[in-house]
Amino acid sequence: MSQVGTYWPVYTGKSFNLWEADTGVYSASVEPSVACEALQRKRENGHRNSKSAFSRMPSEWVSDPSTLPCLAPRIAIRDTTNSTNTRTIICALVPQDVVITHQAPYLLRILGTARDEALLLGVLSSMILDWYARRVVELHLTASHLNNFPVPNPGEGHPVRDRVVEIAGRLAAVDDRFAEWAAEVGVPVGSANDEATKQDLIHELDACVAHLYGLDEDDLEVIYTTFDEKRPDRYLDRLAAVIEHFRRLA
Repeated sequence: MSQVGTYWPVYTGKSFNLWEADTGVYSASVEPSVACEALQRKRENGHRNSKSAFSRMPSEWVSDPSTLPCLAPRIAIRDTTNSTNTRTIICALVPQDVVITHQAPYLLRILGTARDEALLLGVLSSMILDWYARRVVELHLTASHLNNFPVPNPGEGHPVRDRVVEIAGRLAAVDDRFAEWAAEVGVPVGSANDEATKQDLIHELDACVAHLYGLDEDDLEVIYTTFDEKRPDRYLDRLAAVIEHFRRLA
């Protein structure tokens, strides 16, 4: 469990990275009961505001402190970014028992399951969607951007979609803090912590997401050779690894 002594860490954008749920860099720490009381109050206020995501949740869920989002893993995204960073979309499944500042907004799961959450995490973490994001994001990754990102979802039972869920689940569930979430997704905990395994799964994930978007090998070449416009050769090794997986999926 991510804790600073008996306190919870307060996450900012630098507290996580792609497929890294906890960098150990926090902005502060907070006493859990104080945090939960404040967050519960904020959630109840949001439930009465039609512009808040909480307004779409059932009243019984909102009134139950045990359902606070901070008590379960959730997808967090760095707010501050731009199209010339190494990556534009920086997101991660962050663990339970952490508080997140406005610099790293999280996604509230209103509908669906942990498997749907894993699919979204996989697509958001891919270089495929990131290439698209780099063409529309300037200084901040906003809710408007997120709402308009095209996320392919052919439905449960689609073999490539299900493989994205499995890969993202394995990459995200790094330790026992994610055990309950991993069980819902249907993946083991800590199965992708070896660096070679992790990198291979990341490459396969890009290949799977490309398939879901209906891309071909020419499209992949454009993505990886224009991702860093100043260095078109920067991702050629990754391109080769992704195409190898892509061909096996054909």
